[in-house]
Amino acid sequence: MENLLRPLTVLGGSILLTVALGWIADKLLIRVDARHPETPLWGLLRRCRLPLQVVLGTALLRGSYRAVRWDLVEQNRAVIGQGLSLVLIGAGAWLVVRIVSAAVESTYARYASSTRDPARLRRVRTQVTLIMRIVTAVVAVVAVAAILLTFPDLRSVGTSMLASAGIIGIVAGVAAQSTLGNLFAGFQIAFGDMVRIGDTVVVDGEWGTVEEVTLTFLAVRTWDERRITMPVSYFTSKPFENWSRGGAQMTGTVFFHLDHSAPVPLMREKLHQILLECAAWDGRDWSLAVTDSTPSTMEVRAVVTAKDADDIWTARCAVREQMLAWLTEHHPYALPRISTAPAAKIPPQGRLPTPVAEEDTGTPRTGRG
Repeated sequence: MENLLRPLTVLGGSILLTVALGWIADKLLIRVDARHPETPLWGLLRRCRLPLQVVLGTALLRGSYRAVRWDLVEQNRAVIGQGLSLVLIGAGAWLVVRIVSAAVESTYARYASSTRDPARLRRVRTQVTLIMRIVTAVVAVVAVAAILLTFPDLRSVGTSMLASAGIIGIVAGVAAQSTLGNLFAGFQIAFGDMVRIGDTVVVDGEWGTVEEVTLTFLAVRTWDERRITMPVSYFTSKPFENWSRGGAQMTGTVFFHLDHSAPVPLMREKLHQILLECAAWDGRDWSLAVTDSTPSTMEVRAVVTAKDADDIWTARCAVREQMLAWLTEHHPYALPRISTAPAAKIPPQGRLPTPVAEEDTGTPRTGRG
C-alpha cells in the first residue's frame, strides 16, 4: 500500500501545488491589473502562467522524485534527474522570454499612448522588435549552453576545446563574416534610425513599405503585395530612397507633351479645379508651367502635393486622367500631332548663294547661335 500511496502523494501533490500556485498568481495579476488600468504590464504578465506552472511543477518533481522509491525510478535515477533538469532549463528560458516580452510590449504601449508622432512610433517599434529578438537569441544561447553543461561528457569536451579557442574563433569569424556583418548592420539600422517598420522605401527600383526588420534581413511589401527580402547589410552599404524620413508628405509631378497651341492658362485653371475636387490633394501647393519645348511639341509640368506616398500616386493619376479627358473634349488641337510640309528645293549644282553683308550692330557674337 505504501508503494502506491507514496508515488500518488509525490506526483499528485506536485501537480496540485503547481496548479494552485499558478491559479493564485493569475488571480493576483487580475486584481493588480484592475487597480492599475493605465499599466498594461500586469495583463501581459498573465501570459506567463503556463511557463510558470511548468517551471514550478518540474522543480517540485526534480526535488521529490527520489521519494517515490520505485525500483524503476531507483534504477534510472540519473536519467530521470537529467531529463527533469533539461525540462527545467527549457521552461526557465521560456518564462524569461515571456517576462521580457511583456515588459517590452508594456513599455511600447505606454509610449504609443502618449506620443502622436508616427515617425517616432515606427522608430521605437523597430527598436523594440530588434531588442526582443536579441534577448530571445541570448536566452536561447544561454539555455543551450546550460543544457550542454549538464552532460559530463560534453563538459570534458568543452574543457579540451578551450585550449584552441583562439584558432576556432578566427576560423568562425572568417566563415561567418557575412552573418556578423548583417548582425551589426541590424544594430545600426535599429539605433541609427536609418529605416523603420512602416517606412516607404525604394530599393532596386521597387517601391514598397518596410514590413519586417530582423537582425539579418529586412522584408519590403511592394504595392502589388509581393515581398522583397533583402539582407540588412544592403541598407548600410548602398544608397536607397526613404520617402518617410523627415515627414511622409510628398510632392509629385505630371508631365504632358502637347502641341505648341495648347491653352496653358486654361490648363492652369483646370488643374486647380481638378485638385479642389480631389480628396488625395492636401492643399499645400500646386503649379503648372511649360518646362521644355521641341520642334513639334512642348512639355507642360503639373506639380501637386499630398500627405503620403499613396495619396500622391492617387493625385497624379487623377490629374493625368482628367486633364487628358478635358483636352480631348474641349481642346483637341492641343494634343500632339505630326506636321508635314513640302521639302525645300535644292539649289542648282555649282552655284552658291550670294552672301549678304551683315550690319555691325555692336553686339558681340557668343558662338551659341
